[in-house]
Amino acid sequence: MDRLECQWCHAQNPSEARSCEHCGAPLDRAALVSDSGWREAPRLRDMAKFQFSNSTCQVEGELVPVAEINLSPGDGVIFEHHTMLWKDESVPVGVYPLGGGLKRSLGGMPYVVTQAGGPGRIAFSRDAAGEIVTLLLHPTMEIDVREHAFLAASHSVRYSFERIKGLANILHGGSGMYLDRFVTAGEPGIVLLHGYGNVFERTLAPGEKILLEPGGYLYKDSSVTMQAVQLNVRTGVFRHGMYLAEMTGPGRVGIQSMYHHHASE
Repeated sequence: MDRLECQWCHAQNPSEARSCEHCGAPLDRAALVSDSGWREAPRLRDMAKFQFSNSTCQVEGELVPVAEINLSPGDGVIFEHHTMLWKDESVPVGVYPLGGGLKRSLGGMPYVVTQAGGPGRIAFSRDAAGEIVTLLLHPTMEIDVREHAFLAASHSVRYSFERIKGLANILHGGSGMYLDRFVTAGEPGIVLLHGYGNVFERTLAPGEKILLEPGGYLYKDSSVTMQAVQLNVRTGVFRHGMYLAEMTGPGRVGIQSMYHHHASE
């Protein structure tokens, strides 16, 4: 039987499917790629549904989308506590064990990550316009995401975070920037992200570099290195420093068109 390959996550789907069963991306639309190589992330259809493990996720709405997850027994999700929109009363929630939270709290970053288990339904959203991006993680895969971008991740994904000291003066006026790190072990998983505005992705060749406005950075493969660079712009007798994030391939880089800076406390 003929199968359709998803252009976003590359999973195989039945020939009659209109949306990918693994990430929700439309299967009947060609990928949109700019002349410079940026691929637009697929905007999921209203009520698009896909599956992970034995559970399903349905994306509702388009301007401020909601991810509603129907958890099967034995399945679970992790999430930042303030992204939960509603849940069934029967769905238990608890704190995800995480080290180093005090240091992150002192930097103004919430460190409470919550976990919920099935059976039952739970929904997530952010109070901002944008789109939901589904990243399918194959076994032994790692994705680095900017803080406050992830909505939820499946229970098979291990979560941790890392401070990027070289970007301290870019996003938080000196308090630093944190990356949320998602890693899979022996089984696949998914990570749901919220991107402000529209989301675009580009694959860098080995050694290829691009400079990003740091607020526009959304995610990257772990193979992509990131460091802060400063460009000095002269206006008459004055010189202004412009801080940018230098990304070096190989690997994927995701950006959001509405760049967003989270103020520190």
